[in-house]
Amino acid sequence: MGLIDTAGIHHLRLTVTDLERSQEFYSEVLGFEVVAKSDGSPDDPAVLRDPSRLYGGVVFRAHGMLFGLRPVASGTDRFVAERVGLDHLSFTVPSREALTDAADRLEERGIPHGSVKDLSDFGISILSFSDPDGVHLELTAPL
Repeated sequence: MGLIDTAGIHHLRLTVTDLERSQEFYSEVLGFEVVAKSDGSPDDPAVLRDPSRLYGGVVFRAHGMLFGLRPVASGTDRFVAERVGLDHLSFTVPSREALTDAADRLEERGIPHGSVKDLSDFGISILSFSDPDGVHLELTAPL
């Protein structure tokens, strides 16, 4: 046992440059359901410092986990996977066929993506793409 006994991830929050654009992406592309949205403006510094007002952001329910967006990054900022912190997020899909279907739907929407790759040593297949701020996302399916 470690120093602290955890029971899993409760929630995850990403910093974004444009809340509306990112909310639309996560709702429409990944189907996440909005369960709470700040009643304040992200332009209000008091709201941006207040966790009870979601820092001006939005919270989704994403398959049993809470997933938040916090609109505090400057409009010119972009995600960099090679810096300390987040490398990517991976979401599970049921099958390799679901990955190829997802690639087709991303293509139809003009969302750049990689090809479906089999990682046989790990027993999975993956499909990579990015959100509007360049955060690396991945869909993972069992082989």
